Amino acid sequence: MCGIFAYINYLTPKTRHEVLDLLVNGLKRLEYRGYDSTGVAIDATNTKDIVMLKSVGKVKVLEDSIAENLSGKEFDEPVLIHCGIAHTRWATHGVPCEKNSHPQRSDNDNSFIVVHNGIITNYKDVKTFLEKRGFVFESDTDTEVIAKLVHHLWKMHPGYSFRELVEQAIQQLEGAFAVAIKSRHFPGECVASRRGSPLLVGIKTKTRLATDHIPILYGKDDKSPPIEKDTDSAKPQVLPRSESTSEFMPLEEKEVEYFFASDASAVIEHTNRVIYLEDDDVAAVRDGALSIHRLKKCTDDPHAREITTLKMEIQQIMKGNYDYFMLKEIFEQPESVVNTMRGRVRFESNSIVLGGIKDYIPEIKRCRRLMLIGCGTSYHSAVATRQLLEELTELPVMVELASDFLDRNTPIFRDDVCFFISQSGETADTLMALRYCKQRGALIVGITNTVGSSICRESHCGVHINAGPEIGVASTKAYTSQFISLVMFALVMSEDRLSLQQRRLEILQGLSTLADQIREVLKLDLKVQELAKDLYQHKSLLIMGRGYNFATCLEGALKVKELTYMHSEGIMAGELKHGPLALVDDSMPVLMIVLRDPVYIKCMNALQQVTSRKGCPIIICEEGDEETKSFSSRSLEIPRTVDCLQGILTVIPMQLLSYHIAVLRGCDVDCPRNLAKSVTVE
Repeated sequence: MCGIFAYINYLTPKTRHEVLDLLVNGLKRLEYRGYDSTGVAIDATNTKDIVMLKSVGKVKVLEDSIAENLSGKEFDEPVLIHCGIAHTRWATHGVPCEKNSHPQRSDNDNSFIVVHNGIITNYKDVKTFLEKRGFVFESDTDTEVIAKLVHHLWKMHPGYSFRELVEQAIQQLEGAFAVAIKSRHFPGECVASRRGSPLLVGIKTKTRLATDHIPILYGKDDKSPPIEKDTDSAKPQVLPRSESTSEFMPLEEKEVEYFFASDASAVIEHTNRVIYLEDDDVAAVRDGALSIHRLKKCTDDPHAREITTLKMEIQQIMKGNYDYFMLKEIFEQPESVVNTMRGRVRFESNSIVLGGIKDYIPEIKRCRRLMLIGCGTSYHSAVATRQLLEELTELPVMVELASDFLDRNTPIFRDDVCFFISQSGETADTLMALRYCKQRGALIVGITNTVGSSICRESHCGVHINAGPEIGVASTKAYTSQFISLVMFALVMSEDRLSLQQRRLEILQGLSTLADQIREVLKLDLKVQELAKDLYQHKSLLIMGRGYNFATCLEGALKVKELTYMHSEGIMAGELKHGPLALVDDSMPVLMIVLRDPVYIKCMNALQQVTSRKGCPIIICEEGDEETKSFSSRSLEIPRTVDCLQGILTVIPMQLLSYHIAVLRGCDVDCPRNLAKSVTVE
């Protein structure tokens, strides 16, 4: 999805060139989220004016445009107070072009400038209202209505503060959004807000703050009705002004810098102290002071927002010696799986401790059923572990796609336990499903990789997978860490079952050697690269398996589609004769996963069916399995492990294969077309 980055300095001398460099580097940190155009806005030498520059394409295009158009001595003079905002856009309303890029403005004088993530669902009604008041729209975006609505309110209520104007405007908006707004009428100020789309505030000071909490200010609980399509009123409905207008000054008359960003990766090189905004928070910076205001008070609201110290390091979001982030993240999996287990799996005592759900285990054991809900790769991690969860918990386990789950109005009961799996913790469909289940009284367990994300905050309990930052759009190490997190949960649920102790011991022994076995699989990289040279010119690839490896087929096919734009299909080998076998001939590439597990004989039957139809499959098998290898001249051998952990080892060759095919086809590996890292719209 889109990316927001804003920078505000107070009594911190910065030249405009330095501010532009900060903004551009912030956008580069957000490139992995997916985008098609970029833009930036800063104060001009006359601080009553705003300079705005937009471009289509990569951040590098914007960077070159800045170097060409924004230069001169005036850009080298330090300023003590400054505000700049920047944006990477992923097109939703209007094709990628300069006029549709962000920032969007209220008028030709750039009175109000806005960057926006998400979708405003009632923008047509707001646009009609504003057009009747004489506003002329220049873009096809839904974002432009925000800037013009704030401008309209400013004209109608000149005594309002910048924050109050933004509060009034966003209460007229429906949908999901994160916004950052600056204005020529309020120089040096910036106001940001979110509803359903991630946004955080980074704080950088030379002196440590006196407190690690920012108090929350509240207005009245009244809510204004939406704007009517055919209203003849002179202005939209306006809430009473806030009774509390004081602002929080962290350090009086001290140097301070603030950053608004969609992701912590954009601010970590500047500061590790951040505040994650909640839905309907309005954060305003004025004269070096940060205030956080809420539109209305909820019964479970805290009285302050805590400043979180990030544990991420800048090295973690750099490519190092790798050509692409995705390749780096594939090769980080020996470490990431250990980090997922660190402090939780105690091999000396054969026990598991999941602190995030420890207090809820008795309630979970009494539940009616387990529901695993996710999208894309997260959904596949649920498919991969369903069989083990059923075996070790002896509970019914349902695996659901979040989007389909909502479409069906699925029955949910108070004694259900619902797991919501998401790398980003902001996936819109998954988050909507979470709220649906929570309203119906189910226990909510979050499985995420992002501390402070919406799913993390709105769950009753959960497991942080500790995979580390994942920059590549196609998820790799997050998948294996989600997989292990669910395996650990299954082991916790079965710790008091005497009949399952031998099985638990086998799995724990498998986990203890997993990192070394992943390193062995990664040594297949050159062999996988040779296979990719045979496959990259084909138009399709079939991936077949069953049992514990069916999820690998689905995930492998998804990776091929995401990265290479080839057609690929993950097929349950048991369904081969029910249709897919018609696709097999001597020219169709087929990859089959055949391991020595409980479904080995059935997989061998499927393999023989493929070869008897002149197919020549590529086989993933166990080391030393000469019988299986004899059915093809091309094979990849992986170490032997316990059956329920095979999926972690078999998915890595698929990740490498999709990567190498993408490189050979000239695709953008880290930022595949039309895709975004964090899908925050339905």
